Amino acid sequence: MTAPADMAQVGMAQVGLAQADSASKSAAATQASSTTFAVILSLSFCHLLNDMMQSLVPAIYPVLKESYALSFGQIGLITLAFQCTASMLQPVVGLYTDRHPMPYSLTIGMGFTGVGLLLMSVAASYPMILLAAALIGMGSSVFHPEASRVARMAAGGRYGLAQSLFQVGGNAGSAAGPLLAAFVVVPAGQRSIVWFSAAALLAIIVLFQIGGWYSRNRVARPGAKGKAAAATRASAPPTRKVVLAIAVLVALLFSKNVYSASLGSYYTFYLISKFHVSIQDAQFYLFAYMAAIVVGTLVGGLVGDRVGRVPVMWFSILGALPFALMLPYASLFWTAILTVTIAIIMASAFSAILVYAQDLLPGRVGLVSGMFFGFSFGLGGLGAAALGELADLTSIDTVYKFCSFLPLLGLFTAFLPRHLGQPPRVAPTPAR
Repeated sequence: MTAPADMAQVGMAQVGLAQADSASKSAAATQASSTTFAVILSLSFCHLLNDMMQSLVPAIYPVLKESYALSFGQIGLITLAFQCTASMLQPVVGLYTDRHPMPYSLTIGMGFTGVGLLLMSVAASYPMILLAAALIGMGSSVFHPEASRVARMAAGGRYGLAQSLFQVGGNAGSAAGPLLAAFVVVPAGQRSIVWFSAAALLAIIVLFQIGGWYSRNRVARPGAKGKAAAATRASAPPTRKVVLAIAVLVALLFSKNVYSASLGSYYTFYLISKFHVSIQDAQFYLFAYMAAIVVGTLVGGLVGDRVGRVPVMWFSILGALPFALMLPYASLFWTAILTVTIAIIMASAFSAILVYAQDLLPGRVGLVSGMFFGFSFGLGGLGAAALGELADLTSIDTVYKFCSFLPLLGLFTAFLPRHLGQPPRVAPTPAR
């Protein structure tokens, strides 16, 4: 028989092992959580560098227009060259990497962006400028779908927050472009763009590390792929609802991105033409608009995780309508206030639209991200080209009067199935 003292010692040893195991699991969970958060922030930082480099292109449009005697239509075609390579290739990249994941493709995409930037700095003709813009667009087409997929992998269920943090990096980079143009590119000229190629090299180094994390986590659970595929098939909504919802989301993106193109590509010209501000001062106003996009993107992701994607989309598109209608008739002071307000409201839409679309097509994160980043770039590019032609035929004021009615398309949100955009409910933890 076992002595009571021995049994007590065995029991204490088992309790000790259980506590040690629990502590080990808790430490592992904490480490995994911190590693995941580090991945999201690293992606956001690289998104900042990527979009900072890309935003230099529209920020120096006034310099290019003066140096090469370009029309507004030709300015729009530069945007179209950049946006079209990004929009057409992104769904293809996303579809391919859904089937054949490429953890280190992020570094390749950043390489395209760096090469395009170098070419833009030395371009001596309009066709060379178009080629440089197209290469920068190719960088986006590779970077965005895979970066969005990794952000979702690292989200831990908080998909809206993860996508918002990822987007905030890109928006912050876009906001930095006008400031860099005002302080560096405008005074030093087109060739000064070459100095920013160091940002591409830094991003490549960081993305190589993220590629290693992606590679390790992708193969960590070999049996999970079949289970995930089965769960995906079971949770997929009916095809009819998917088609209707995608059509509505594209209409919302059209409204958001064409209006954003009117501000992103022509806001500086509008301020110079109507209020006679200098090129440098116009860049500061453009920076305020871009910075407001950062705020709106983060708020949209946080709110979308709590109240659902559909209410955010209602507010972000239709809510901008009264301010957009007032903008063409405002003074310089109120123009700045209204554009910041419009930017905050409309920027909250993209994270909600993207996560809603990913929920529509579970298991197709790369394809969905590629499609919707592609739609954003493509619609923005087509809108910029069309609005440039409209400005040449009429005036830049007419462009803003026309665009003020675009947020009316937010009414299509009424056709979205609401339950697909609701965040998952978390059961309360029972009291002990």
